[in-house]
Amino acid sequence: MFKFKNYNFKQYGYSLLVLVLILGGIGAYLINLVQAAGSNLAQRQVLGLVIGIFAAVIVSLVDYHFICRLFIPMYVVNLVLLLMVKYSPFVEGSYDAQRWLRFGSIVFQPSELTKLIMILFMAQYFSLCQRSINKLATFLGACVLMGIPTYMIFDQPHLSTALVLVFIFAVLYFAAGLSYKIIVLILSIGVPIFVALFWYIQQDFQILLTEYQQGRILSVLNPEQYPELIYQQSNSVQAIGSGQLYGKILSGETGTLGSSYVPVVESDFIFSVVGEAFGFFGSCVVIGLLVLIIIQCMFVAKNAADYLGMLIAVGISSMFMIQLFVNVGVATQILPNTGTPFPFLSSGLSSLLSSMVSIGVILNIKLQSKKARR
Repeated sequence: MFKFKNYNFKQYGYSLLVLVLILGGIGAYLINLVQAAGSNLAQRQVLGLVIGIFAAVIVSLVDYHFICRLFIPMYVVNLVLLLMVKYSPFVEGSYDAQRWLRFGSIVFQPSELTKLIMILFMAQYFSLCQRSINKLATFLGACVLMGIPTYMIFDQPHLSTALVLVFIFAVLYFAAGLSYKIIVLILSIGVPIFVALFWYIQQDFQILLTEYQQGRILSVLNPEQYPELIYQQSNSVQAIGSGQLYGKILSGETGTLGSSYVPVVESDFIFSVVGEAFGFFGSCVVIGLLVLIIIQCMFVAKNAADYLGMLIAVGISSMFMIQLFVNVGVATQILPNTGTPFPFLSSGLSSLLSSMVSIGVILNIKLQSKKARR
């Protein structure tokens, strides 16, 4: 479990932890500015950040090989939690969705944990099937194993997290060594199917999406026809634009941040507050901080001691990457409105702690990297 003799603490990712702390601190500061009177969201975010750093450090000392050997129990626990979201008395709904479990004062979103568990699970699966990675049985097995929790999350409904899992799966399979011939074959079949599905879900007779999910997609394509669905994104764009180049912080207008623009601004639309508070330049800095975290994770993947470590680091990098793209895309009205947090920045302890534990796994891979062993 703890293989300290294999760790080179001179290679510990202190700079990665610093970047995470800076980004998390910015998030807590912005949440404090926009939270409703009497709310304690900022205090909870700071507490989550402190607990998260502690958890990341502890996890960084646990050998990732040991964690991945528990991949079957982790998978089973994950399915049990997702089933509880659907059927248990502990479920808590919000905005016509059932995504949370409540145990007393603790509210937990299992789908956030699912992302990390499935990265670890699929990395171990591909490691065990490395020599048969291009065989049909391996492909079908991977699709079924990933498809079960993905469908359960889609059915909550939580389309954005389901799509995040699909993206992570695709990146992991590519990194696992999938043959380019198979990739070309999949693309030649998949692209026409995607185009057909994109047309289909816009039709009145489609049955894949709920009416509300379909409306969110149509609202981006035809915003003038769906003002009641696009208002949150339209106001988000206005908020970002109102920050201009340098933001409202420098002009002392913090009292108006998020107050009249975007509902529930502290979570999925936190980037609108970034644009409003810090302007264009500050937004670039905030995005740049997460990009630097992603780049560091990719370097960890490149220098990983083995195939398993490489896959885990690639999976975590892709998770942060797609969440950044979707969160900013939604806030700027490029993508349909869907709930995806900005890693380390958005309010929400489930997302924050899951991201922090992911960083802990990255740090352990770095401790055992090829450079660390020299």
